[in-house]
Amino acid sequence: MRFARPLVLLFLVFYFQRSYCQTAVDPWKISVDKVDPSNYYGVTVANGMIGVVSSPEPFRVKNVVLAGAYDQYGRGRVSNFLNSFNLLNMNLDIDGKRLDSKSAVNLKQELDMKHASFAGSFDYSDKATITYTYYSLRQLPFTVLMDVSVTAKKDLVISPSSVMEAPDALKDVENYYNEIDRPHVNLALLTSSANSPTGKLKLCASTTFLFTEDHKQEPRLIHEMWDNNMHLAKFSKSLKAGETYRFAVAGSSITSAHHPDPLNEAERLTIFAKLEGRDRLIKFHNQAWEELWKSDIQIEGDPQAQQDVHSMLYHLYSFSRAGTAFSLSPMGLSGLGYNGHVFWDTDVWMFPALLVLQPDIAKSLVEYRYQRLDAARQNAFSHGFKGAMFPWESADTGVEETPVWALSGPFEHHISACVALAAWNYYCVTQDKEWLREKGWPILSATADFWASRVERNGPGQYDIKNVVAADEWAENVDNNAFTNAAAIANLQNASAAAQILGIQSNADWMQVAKNIPILKMEGGVTREHASYKGEGIKQADVNLLPYPLKHITDPGQIRRDLEYYETRVPDEGTPAMTQAIFSLLYARLGDGQKAYHFFEEAFQPNLLPPFRVIAETKGGTNPYFATGAGGIIQSLLMGFGGLDITPKGITQIKSKLPDHWKSLKITGVGMSKKTYIVK
Repeated sequence: MRFARPLVLLFLVFYFQRSYCQTAVDPWKISVDKVDPSNYYGVTVANGMIGVVSSPEPFRVKNVVLAGAYDQYGRGRVSNFLNSFNLLNMNLDIDGKRLDSKSAVNLKQELDMKHASFAGSFDYSDKATITYTYYSLRQLPFTVLMDVSVTAKKDLVISPSSVMEAPDALKDVENYYNEIDRPHVNLALLTSSANSPTGKLKLCASTTFLFTEDHKQEPRLIHEMWDNNMHLAKFSKSLKAGETYRFAVAGSSITSAHHPDPLNEAERLTIFAKLEGRDRLIKFHNQAWEELWKSDIQIEGDPQAQQDVHSMLYHLYSFSRAGTAFSLSPMGLSGLGYNGHVFWDTDVWMFPALLVLQPDIAKSLVEYRYQRLDAARQNAFSHGFKGAMFPWESADTGVEETPVWALSGPFEHHISACVALAAWNYYCVTQDKEWLREKGWPILSATADFWASRVERNGPGQYDIKNVVAADEWAENVDNNAFTNAAAIANLQNASAAAQILGIQSNADWMQVAKNIPILKMEGGVTREHASYKGEGIKQADVNLLPYPLKHITDPGQIRRDLEYYETRVPDEGTPAMTQAIFSLLYARLGDGQKAYHFFEEAFQPNLLPPFRVIAETKGGTNPYFATGAGGIIQSLLMGFGGLDITPKGITQIKSKLPDHWKSLKITGVGMSKKTYIVK
């Protein structure tokens, strides 16, 4: 007993230290006080069209990625994402000496998720303090901004350079420098164009300086051509001790995939940004993000989870935008991962989260599929089926883009049902019958026709779907996969329901097929993953997707039985993040808040990479940012802990359970009417 008081005191010290650390976590900003280039995974600033990935070096970005820009190069003989020009790279000379990462003392970096900006600050010896902030402007899809401030500690001369660099993959680079003089403004444009590796696309970028001085008093610019792949524009400015000087660089990047005349359009967009001016550019950018953040998830009682959830939402919002027909790759706009292709990752994992919180953005993702419906019809024809068979990997044209060594290309057929599920859910949330008639029905009916032709009719209850790659991709060329079969059933049922809503005569065979597709069981009543499954390890959720999102299994006892069986079949390494998110979602709906929280943390905590807590695809992985995982985890909050449910009548709320230490969960801006839901 004599040790009780010291132990109590030690516990109290630990408790208050832990509480202080938790409350010190900023819900909106991720700050890095020490930048280690050897252990650094960049974070992305993006606006749904152009993504800029951070670098540990001041005034440098790792790469610039444009949505929708693909060409064949590199591995796989398939279309790959392209890096665009590094149009935000800069040099800064002070008193004639080039500043580099070694001379940048006390370098700090910060991601502001609320305002979608990335900032760096540092000291240069005893001469100056420098800050730089860049934005991928939300209101201008092809335009970025770098804002720079230099505070002199001594009298000095600064010489900043705006540097335009072409990535290695581009060819036939041409560089231009133009000055357009008007009575009220001088427009100096640093511009480059290049062809993609095969010449399929032309990529163009242009930048200009934004000065605070009045016209005719701005610094004089000098253009330098270094080589075909790099040129720059620079100026010099003398500063007195204590003086702060601010300038900015605005730039635009666009390709012939986005505009028929990308060279002139890049310069026009840059001129537009120049004459808008720094203050208006940032003002409208912030306003656009304030509108997005009206749809938010707020956790009371867990500051670190709140910051992480904001990061996930920030990335999903950053990687997509309304008013387009572009979709999401597993890595979003954070790099060239998975060649920028579109998989079921979009339709099943990211789309539902965006549909609930940002229906206008979700519309872009399903529009992407609608515009590629003809290619899916041709794909079905080529495989001897009717209707529409969507490709496992899709890029710009909608044809199959899976490298031939991956069997998922010819065999992972559940993707067609996933596309159809997204289309049906879009109608359910929006209740837009006109959209359903014009775009949803063509998708739903064509994919239903595919499944009616895909099944092998071997008698009542035996309309088998054989020879597929399962949602669990370690199961190749198997028969009657649980997820594939249940997804096909949902597709057929939803197509029939859509026909009834629209007053269209549906194909009576669809429901006949749906009633006879088998879902197999094992001894003990556990749902069997596929006909030859015997308890081996699984790569990712398959059977456990039948309760959600497919709603095929509704009995709580069956849901729990399948969970308890398959959660022990997922290895600790080499599996993608979204599997544990589904476990979390289902346990929250079953009323087990603590087990739901265990899998919530397990879904992403082991996957976080320094210094900005970006999510890798797997535990110990090094390929951020895994937007698919973020989408699954956000669904665990919305549809799991939050109890939201997408029904044919719209969004409703069912019972769920929070972890004990969460005081409340508040979800704002839900659906078309932007409702608020609270769970305590």
